[in-house]
Order: sequence, then C-alpha cells, then structure tokens
Amino acid sequence: MNIYEVIRRPLATEKSYSLRSDDKYVFEIHEDATKIEVKQAVEALFDVSVEQVNVLSVPAKRRRAGRRWIVSRPAQRKAVVKLAAGQSIRALETV
Repeated sequence: MNIYEVIRRPLATEKSYSLRSDDKYVFEIHEDATKIEVKQAVEALFDVSVEQVNVLSVPAKRRRAGRRWIVSRPAQRKAVVKLAAGQSIRALETV
C-alpha cells in the first residue's frame, strides 16, 4: 500500500487537540492499514520519528432523521501517533 493511501486525513476534534500537548496526533487511516504502515507513512510524510502507534476501529452509527429516514455515519479507523519528545508536526499546528 502506498504511503499516501495509508493516511487519509488528520482529525481535528477537541480530544485530538488536547492530545497534542503530549506529542500525540490523531489521523483517519485506511481500513487495511497496519501499525507498521502508519508509522512508516507518518515518518516519511512529516519527517518526524514515531515512538508509538495505537489503532482503533470506530463502528458506524445510525440515527433517525424524522419518521422514516435513517441516516448513518460510516465506520472509520483511527490512529493515535505518539512522536518522540520535543517533536511536532508543524503543518498540523495551524489546523
């Protein structure tokens, strides 16, 4: 798998912003990506050294919009990447 296919986008939530103080960044990744592929992709794209990668799968959520309509949010897979001490991804600091 290509490194540009592994990482889809950085996630910008309140929790992901609070994790940045611990040198952790959250990304949405491809469903078939492994921890090793995520580590290699982050190191190649952002020129940082990765210490740890945690991967979690978020299931799809469904809700009712009105009486008949059922709206679903698709399932996604996330990666929490911990960088070496003192390093940061400057491209994501302004996001």
